[in-house]
This record gives sequence, structure tokens and C-alpha cells, in this order.
Amino acid sequence: MSAAGAGNQTTAANGDRRLSNGPPQRWLLAEPHPEQAAVLAREARLPLVLAELLVARGIASAAEAFAFLSPEPAHLHDPFLMLGMSAAVERLECAVAAHEPILLYGDYDVDGTVAVVLLKTAIEMLGGEVRFHVPHRLREGYGMQSSVLEAAYAEGVRVVVTVDTGMRAFAEAETARRLGLDLIVTDHHLPAGAGAPFGPDRSSSVGSGAVHDAVPAALAILNPNQPGCSYPEKSLCGAAIALKLAQALLERRNPVRAREKTLPSFLKMAAIATIADAVPLCGENRTIAALGLRELRRPVGAGLRALFAAAALDPASKQLTGFDVAFRLAPRINAAGRMDVATDVVELFSTRDSHRAADLAAKLDRLNRERRDVEAAALTAIEARLASDAEIAADRLLVVDGEGWHRGVIGILASRVVERTAKPAIVVSVEDGIAYGSGRSVDGFPLLAAIESCADLFTRFGGHAFAVGFALPAEKLPGLKRCLRAYAEEHLAARQPERLLRIHAELPLDRITPVLAGFLRKLEPLGHGNPEPVFLARGARLLSAPRIMKNRHLALDLAQDSASPPDGSSTRLPASPAPSSSIRAVGWNLAGRAMGLRLEQGSLIDLAYRIRENDHPDFGGLEIEILGIEPAHA
Repeated sequence: MSAAGAGNQTTAANGDRRLSNGPPQRWLLAEPHPEQAAVLAREARLPLVLAELLVARGIASAAEAFAFLSPEPAHLHDPFLMLGMSAAVERLECAVAAHEPILLYGDYDVDGTVAVVLLKTAIEMLGGEVRFHVPHRLREGYGMQSSVLEAAYAEGVRVVVTVDTGMRAFAEAETARRLGLDLIVTDHHLPAGAGAPFGPDRSSSVGSGAVHDAVPAALAILNPNQPGCSYPEKSLCGAAIALKLAQALLERRNPVRAREKTLPSFLKMAAIATIADAVPLCGENRTIAALGLRELRRPVGAGLRALFAAAALDPASKQLTGFDVAFRLAPRINAAGRMDVATDVVELFSTRDSHRAADLAAKLDRLNRERRDVEAAALTAIEARLASDAEIAADRLLVVDGEGWHRGVIGILASRVVERTAKPAIVVSVEDGIAYGSGRSVDGFPLLAAIESCADLFTRFGGHAFAVGFALPAEKLPGLKRCLRAYAEEHLAARQPERLLRIHAELPLDRITPVLAGFLRKLEPLGHGNPEPVFLARGARLLSAPRIMKNRHLALDLAQDSASPPDGSSTRLPASPAPSSSIRAVGWNLAGRAMGLRLEQGSLIDLAYRIRENDHPDFGGLEIEILGIEPAHA
């Protein structure tokens, strides 16, 4: 396999790695750190490839490696390091003592609803009276509404705590001040003027792109990203900031009980939100996610048990992973806010009635199935549009609109289009004369900058480099397409769409052992900022002819030859008896690739892969998942 330097990565590009329905795939092999990895492997007594992966994550010493691989509660930071924490705790303690009702104002996604559950539970444990409001995605949209604050004041509320929202609610903060409400903002989004205006699929309460270089007027703001805050972990999700406030409140009342009993239970919920919100799984986020996963293996609450059952997960029978949380638990929680009302999530995790919890979990499961069906139908329509309309398909930035597509799934649809085309994409739903859009981007193309070039068209918009959301009158949609097409032609003219496969280290197949797999499990939880390792093996040999499964998938039996061919002229050796070590391999949707390469028994290939542990009772054990195949080269 030939290689050429590309910054701090090595580009391995041998021909066209075109997959079944999309642009070519390019492999990027991370630059190795042989000297640092050797030192770390020796000092920390780790396999060399694991040391290489840790060095690539910025871990240089044995102490750092132990902390990363074995997170402990002591690694959590003191919540009072966060600016505004003392003022927030004191005001809430006064409200609890005076029996003042406290309103929690949340968001409709996993992060927001879990944050409400955490703070609601903590305040009620202290004897406080809690009310909560989670907005309806379609009727209210993201963020606080002054009308809700006014209604709460009329009902006797004098303290409002936002969770996962509020950092740009300048007008609503002024409403709170005018009414005499004490406002405590807990949020993780960047302050206005500090970068990207909003998170994915969200729009602004400050109008079409207006930016305030300030924070809202509030009694206290808890956000590590606000000016003057020295809290060490800057990338907490909203629920993790709610966790820190709950931790501060409970430790003030009974520090021993809080640390030994309550906090471990709270970490379960915070871990779900941390993984689902795709914040970097390093630093304190890793500690929260890892400790929470550990606790999730022993779910106690009726809601959690019911959710596990609805997701067909038995936490006691397997090692729960970040994948399980991200792709089996979180979608069911998110489905409530996407398809119906997110208050069901708060009730699910608050009830002690197992029958009610089972009913709510079943509802979330049904809503998630509905979400998948709605998404699949719209995606089929989008793919048909791209297949039939050559002009749209040729655009460098795809804008696809449809009448009445569910707004709860257009962000997911945009992500699916990006996955299939490797182009930035915006999906627009037109409803009652209003066009609602959600977009996702690719590396190196800041999508917010693209829509800012059309700012005068929108009634509301916001986002960041990788995700945007907006609304505009439907009659302005053709103008938006023209504007974005011109912008993309200028900024993407020299770039061809491609799928990028990042390979983290070389690992010959004969070095895969159960011991190594056990060490690699210590990298869990995997996710954003701590990706699952993808390895490269050169010169693997097929022990038998490829097997095609369901006309799309590929099954191989492979072995690692001890020596590569003497030169690059031969990619096939004569068949020989199987060596003592062989490994099963599966390649999803790679049957066409295998046929294109004319693979047969004895063929030599280079492959990018992940290690898998199959727990099937009949053919379990170590195997690999193939992500890319190339003919072997010297």
C-alpha cells in the first residue's frame, strides 16, 4: 500500500474505494508515535498498540494512562469551582427552606429531559417543591418563552432554573427581571459572541443571527464556557452541569451520603446524556460516562428497568457499552421530543410505579418505531429525488425540500444524506407556508458561514460549523437554493466528495488475542473524542472463497501471513494449508467490493477493520468487522 504524508496523518490511497452507493473512500492512517508508545507500554505495562492509541489521545505518562483506563469518583471536579455555583446553591437552599415552588425549564432532547430529572430528584430529596416545563418541539421550539415565565409567576413561582438552555435568552431574562423572578441559568452552549450561536437543529431567540457579546442578566449562570469561569472541564453537556448543581446541593446537606449513595445513582442518568449528546468522551466527561455505565449495569429505578426492557437490553448479562446507550437507549428517549411530548421522559424516570413505567417505556418504544418509519419514508423520497434530478444531485451543497416532512426528523435526514453522499446537506420541510430547515456538514466546510451568506432570507436561524437550523417563508426557498448553490460553488469548487476512513493504528491479524481484546475494552465508553479503534492489517490471506450473505454482505476466513510478497507485483499466493491461527471476518455491504476485486481463496488483501467479540453460543469468539478492502501491496 503506497502512502504519502498529509500533515500529521498518512494518506493511504490506492485507487477508487467506491462503495455500493456513494463517493470513493479514502483511508487516512494516523501518524504513529513509536518511541512514545514504547515508553508508555513499558512503564504502564500495556500492549504496544493500546499505548499507541493512548499517545494519540494525548496521554503521555503511566499515571495518565491509569486514570484514563480506570476512572474513579475522585476524578470528578469540585462543583464549587464553577462560577456562579455558590450563588445558585444558596438561592435554592433558601427556596427549599421557605417552601417556595421552583420551576425547572428544560429542553426536549435527551440532554434536557435528563437534566430536569436530575435536578428535580435532588431538590425533592432536600424537601423542595419542584415544577417543570419541557417545551413542545413543534409548537414552542427550542428555548425559553416569556409567556411560560409569566404564567409561572402568576402561580407563585419565584425561582426559575434553566437546564440545557438559556444562554442566549436575553429577552426572557429581562422578562424574569421585570417580574421579580430569580433566574438561574444552567447551560453548556457557547455564550453569544464566543463562537457558534446554537447547537444542532436549533434556532435563536435573538432573531436572525443577531449576536450579543454578553450573557443574560441572571442571579447565577452555571456554564464552564462563560467568561471568567475557571472550571477545568469546558465540554460538559447540559445534564452534566445539572449533575454538578445537584452534587453541590446534596453534599452541602450530607457530604458522606451524597458521595457514597446518591452521586453514584445520579451518574447513571448523567452518563446517558453525556454519551447521547456527543460531547468529547475525555476528561471529566469520560469519568461521568464510565462511572455511570458501571452503575447502569445495576438499574434500580422502575423507569430505567422499563427502558432496558423496552430496548431488549439485559444490563446484567453483558458489558454495557457506549454503543448500547447511544443507539438503543437514547433514541427511545429522544423519540418523545421528536414525535410527541418530552414530559413523558421526565415522568418515566420519576415514577416508582412499575406498571406506569412499563406503559411509558412501551410508548417511547412505539414512538421510536414511528420515528424510524417516518424517517425511512422521507429518506426514500429524498433518494428518489437525488436519483431522478441530476441538477440537484450535482450540487456541491444539497438542499432537498418536501411538503410536510416531520420536523422532528429532518436533522436526522440531513445526517443520512451526508453519510450517503459525503456532501453537506440541508433538508427542508414546508408547512403552512413556512420552510423549516436543518443541515449537517462535512469536515472543512462551516455550514453556519454558508447560511449566514443568505441571512436576509431567514426569520430565524442558527447553528455551528457542522449543524444548522432555520425558518423562512416558503416563497423565499428558491432564492435560498440559488444563494447556497453560489456559495458552495465558490467554497467547494476544488473539492471532490469522498468518504474518509480514519485508521488509528496498524495491527496484524495474528496479534489479535483475547488478552488484547480485554485491554481494548478498557477504552470504553467509546464515542466522540474517544473513537472506537480502526486498525490496518497488510497482506491478510483468504483461507477459502468469499461467502456472500443476503446478496450484500461479505464473510471471509482470514490468516495473517508472516511475510509479505517480495514485491508489489503479486497480490495472490497459491493456496496452502490453513495456519494454526485464523479469524472470521464480516464486511457489511461489501459483497460488491469483493466481487469487483475478484477475491478468491489465496487472495492477499490489505484491510481496515474493527475487533469484535461475538457472544453467539455456537460460533462466538473474536472476529473482525471489515470497513475497507484493498489488494495487498508491498
